[in-house]
Order: sequence, then C-alpha cells, then structure tokens
Amino acid sequence: MHRMQDFGETIFAEMTQRALAADAVNLGQGFPDADGPSAVLEAAVDAIRAGRNQYPPSTGFPDLREAVSEHQRRFRGVEVDPVTQVMATAGATEAIATTILALCEQGDEVVTFEPYYDSYAASIALAGAVRRTSVLRFPDFTVDETSLRAAFSERTRLVLLNTPHNPTGKVFSRTEMDLIAALAREHDAVVVTDEVYEHLVYDAEHIAMASLPGMADRTLTISSAGKTFATTGWKIGWITGPAELITAVRTVKQFVTFSGGAPFQPAIATGLRLPDTFFAELRDVMRARRDLLVDGLREIGLPVAVPSGGYFVVADCSAWGPDGLTVCRELPAKAGVAAVPVSAFHDDPAAGATLVRFAFCKQPAVITEGIDRLRRTFSTA
Repeated sequence: MHRMQDFGETIFAEMTQRALAADAVNLGQGFPDADGPSAVLEAAVDAIRAGRNQYPPSTGFPDLREAVSEHQRRFRGVEVDPVTQVMATAGATEAIATTILALCEQGDEVVTFEPYYDSYAASIALAGAVRRTSVLRFPDFTVDETSLRAAFSERTRLVLLNTPHNPTGKVFSRTEMDLIAALAREHDAVVVTDEVYEHLVYDAEHIAMASLPGMADRTLTISSAGKTFATTGWKIGWITGPAELITAVRTVKQFVTFSGGAPFQPAIATGLRLPDTFFAELRDVMRARRDLLVDGLREIGLPVAVPSGGYFVVADCSAWGPDGLTVCRELPAKAGVAAVPVSAFHDDPAAGATLVRFAFCKQPAVITEGIDRLRRTFSTA
C-alpha cells in the first residue's frame, strides 16, 4: 500500500529481537520488568472469576468511564461526563489512530513535534493526512516558536501533542502550552494530547491542555494504564473530550476493535482510585531510577539531557560513532545492552543522528548492570 510503503518493522521490535539474540540488558523498549500494584492485579483476577469476560460496551464499562472522569477531576481539574465524554480504548495507540482517522480527511495537516512516537507518523499516513513538524533539539528540547508557527497553515486540522514527551522526557512548560493553544485557536484546530506519562513527572508541572482557558471544547485527551500501573500488555487506554468529538472517534473505533480487555477494565478503575500515596511513591521510585541511569551515563562520558518526565534518557553517543542507528544495532552484540536511536523518531534523521534513548523503567540492578556493561566496553574501546 503506497501510504505505508515507508513503514516496516518498528525500531522497538528490531532492537528487542537483537537484545534477545545477544542476551542483552534491554534498555531499549519502554516496558517495566515488574508487575503493578497488587490491588489492580487482584481486581483483574476477581473480574475474571466474576464472569466479566464478554464484550464490554464499545465505549467501555461504566465503572471505568466513571473512574476516568473522577481521575480527570481529581488530578487535572477538568470535568468530563462519563457517559458522553469518556471512551475506553485498546491502549493509547488505538486512541491516537482512531482519532486521526475520525477527524482527518485526505490532505488535512497534522502538526506535531520531532522527535515523535513512531505510531504518530503511521496513523497520519493511514488517514491520508499530511505531517507537519517542529523540531525539538538536544539538549533542552525547547519549542522553537518560529518553527512551530511555520508548521501551521489553513489546512491544519489537528495538533498532536505528547507531554511528558517520548522520547525526550520533556514536559512542556505553561508558556509553551499557551503558545500551542493560541495557535490551535487561531487556526481552528483540535488539539490531541497524548498524556500516558502524566504520573511520571519529576522536576516540572504536568499541565493538561484541556485545563487551559478556552481549550476544553477543542481538546481530546488520551492516556492509558500501561505506564502508570505497569500493565502494558493489558492495553487499556481512554480518551476524553467534547461529546461530538468522542462520538466521531467512537464511530471509527467500533469498526477497529469494537471493545476489549473486559476483566482489565474494572481492574484499571480500581487503580485510578488508588490513594495519592501510590502515585507519589511511583514518581519517587522512577525519579530515583532516572537519576541512577543519568549518573551512570555521565560517568562513562556521555552528554545527557535530564528528563523531567517519562521513562527515558536521551544521550549524545557521538563518541561511539556518528550514526546512532548503527551504534544501536551494534550495541547488543558489542556491549550486551540494547537501546533505541532517536533518529527513528525524526522526519529529518540528521536532527537526532547521534542521539540514543535509554529506558529506566527497569529494576535498579538491571540499570546498574547495563551501565557496567557499557563502562567495560567503552573504557577499553
């Protein structure tokens, strides 16, 4: 298919396969190596035993939608009607894809930031839309206002925003969020926010676009359970926003997955209602792992951008070679460590040519082992 001719196997699949083949420490793909909270896991078991194993409604079980609504009020100060303004999805990736398919026509333009999560480009291509980007540059990844303004046009339909940001760990500031909101209003665009790392924010404030003045009526907010509750394989996500936009997305979703994850939906409802101490402890644990990885990479001589949120650290690995993709393809066999090249997230590979993303959503012993392997390899190279 012409629209997808530039898309092959994802970089995550390739690097994970290389990690397995070399028995490498996998600091590439962003999945935790421990289970989530026992209350959430037990709630799933209870739901299975209670017979909640058939199709949920296409919008999700009412208890999950109500829990999402409560969560948005509790953490973001945003009111959404659980009946008309909340929909469960098969993870955030489906929410992103079905939203773009629902709202974009052939030739419509979608503004997003480089580097971007790879599914963004694929979903835009599937819709026959056009990707327009503004580059975030190492090491601070600050929004370039001139570049961002140039990405907008009379054909702009959507702005796709990821904060906290993958792969950089950037948390967009209030000033940057206000600029994006102003441009969306000026061009009558809908803002789609991917906030899956919303509870993994360390040295900044996570600002929900829907909470900004005048933005609730033109913002669709996406999040998921995988990162917060260490249940990436459950694929439970959700989308909230204006009822007419949710209806449009549901119209597409019903012909994609219809519904799924029946016993996992009530379990995630349980998770969303956990006390504040759970979310604070999660943040503190992940901050400590971030610092462990940042310190280790710096000790072996790599320039590092310290992330304010998310799961990942971006380092400049030009000392190991001029091409991050080649470096990452060689790392598993050479050093026994897997990572991901940031160039895979760019339209312009030169913009992140020497940058490599390392994941810290692993046990401290795993992170330490990875750093030790890199140190042994490159101190004698």
